[in-house]
Amino acid sequence: MSDLAHKPVLLDETIDLLNLQPGMQVIDMTLGLGGHSLELLHTVGPSGKLLAFEQDERNLKEAKKRLKSFEKQIIFVHRNFEHIKEETAKHGFKPDAILMDLGLSSPHVDDPDRGFSFKEGGPLDMRFDPRQDLTAADVVNKMGEKDLADIIYEYGEERRSRVIARAIVEQRKQKPIETTDELADLIKSVSPKVNRTHPATQTFQALRIYVNRELEVLEKALSDAIEILSPKGKIAVISYHSLEDRMVKQIFKENASSTKKNKYQKQNKEDLCQQETGKSLYILTKKPIIPTGIEVFENPRSRSAKLRGAQKE
Repeated sequence: MSDLAHKPVLLDETIDLLNLQPGMQVIDMTLGLGGHSLELLHTVGPSGKLLAFEQDERNLKEAKKRLKSFEKQIIFVHRNFEHIKEETAKHGFKPDAILMDLGLSSPHVDDPDRGFSFKEGGPLDMRFDPRQDLTAADVVNKMGEKDLADIIYEYGEERRSRVIARAIVEQRKQKPIETTDELADLIKSVSPKVNRTHPATQTFQALRIYVNRELEVLEKALSDAIEILSPKGKIAVISYHSLEDRMVKQIFKENASSTKKNKYQKQNKEDLCQQETGKSLYILTKKPIIPTGIEVFENPRSRSAKLRGAQKE
């Protein structure tokens, strides 16, 4: 695997935002291949600790190899990050900082057998955790037309959702739709290409989100993460599409007592007057931090990334 595939998105900005110090306890809720975690561990030093969540077994094995020199400082959790409250309690972990990078890891995109991409033909799978039962093929071949259209519209923000759902239902009457290229070609046949984005992109996003319950899990896990974060602790979230970013922004706002000035923003009198009682966060990023043009050039997968951060009171 190339170094490009390993390059963590918004790495410097994330480390700067979290303002880590030696000896801190940190949670990486989305370990992936361990790119962010490697820098987190370097920053907190030999007295620091890391609790790392990864539900994909192959990713976890690769990350363990990459982080082997730090293994005594790491607690690896082979579960979805929705279990963050349970696992922190179990291990007596009191996080000073929490990171969530919600992007797909490179093996998910690059391995056609995982079914996340239509660039090469592969089974319609899309499960982050192969231990779960529901696959994209189940949704495509068994879901009713109306429900299928609703999923494509709600999670993919696809305006042609009903046309696509109808085409899927008609096609599966002849034979099940079993591969990513079959589905992509079918969507392309009923959806004119209006820009450089493949017509199937939003439908594939919708299926992936639905299969993995991504928004449901994010809402619970982010709220739980804020709750267990230590006083003065910081949380950083990197999202990659509008549904995620909107949810992160809203949850931060619901928990915010004020907006705290940092190097990425200016603060005005209105911000200072918006303090609320009974809330637990300072929002550190009034607007999301996005990758530089250089990062996008070097790593095109970073182009849609948005980083938001907050600090516990």
